[in-house]
Amino acid sequence: MLHDETLPSREWWAQRWIDVLESFGFRQRLARARTYVREGHVLNLDFQGSNVTAQVRGTAPDPYQVKLKLDPFTDEQWEFVIDSMADRAIFSAKLLAGEMPQNIEEVFISNGLSLFPFSKFDIHSHCNCPDPVNPCKHIGAVYYLLGDRFSEDPFVLFQLRGRTKDSILEALRQRRQTESSPTPTPEPAAEPWSIAQFWHYTEQLDPSLVVIAPSSGETLLDILGEIPFPQDQISTEQRQALLAHLKDLYAQVGQAAVMQAMTTP
Repeated sequence: MLHDETLPSREWWAQRWIDVLESFGFRQRLARARTYVREGHVLNLDFQGSNVTAQVRGTAPDPYQVKLKLDPFTDEQWEFVIDSMADRAIFSAKLLAGEMPQNIEEVFISNGLSLFPFSKFDIHSHCNCPDPVNPCKHIGAVYYLLGDRFSEDPFVLFQLRGRTKDSILEALRQRRQTESSPTPTPEPAAEPWSIAQFWHYTEQLDPSLVVIAPSSGETLLDILGEIPFPQDQISTEQRQALLAHLKDLYAQVGQAAVMQAMTTP
């Protein structure tokens, strides 16, 4: 049995819920509803998605069945709301800590929504008692007890609008993780390389960097020094003949390179 002797002070969001309800009128009925809560007439309070069901003991032998719900927001509306929450670090931090940010309503208002009901027509409730007026004292008792439940868990209020605590926290964690992890810049794929590319250059050379100078008479062989031929495989005469041939060949190549450079526009 749910029982509340003193109706303790509520968190601001729970009190906001009660203030909205009391602004709709029916003060005498709501006063009797508070008495029902204090005396423990609300036997249970169950949540099935955005629907609330309760059993409230009245004058009849069997408890009355109360149903209550708010209009849930669409998935698209919730995505906008969660994006707005994630944009403000204080909102994410407080919600992830299980607290309701003081100005949480701004997030919903900025997206054209209202977390709390605007009027009694935004609250859909039903009781099977014979009282034709809505809210009856049984529905009113559920209103007040919901305020206490909101104090214990502010995410219940979000649940009445269509999103559970777990789904909201997971969405906030994913957005924060995405923001804190920079997207790596993909490196361009390396093109396959072949030896033919070594001799092929298509870019225009800077004329100031190209200097054509006459040969000093030295060849690559003079710069590199003596070639270490294996002594047991080539004679001295063969080595000298090969060196003379290579030196002459490098000299011709150098001269041809200078001539081509001089004639190329």
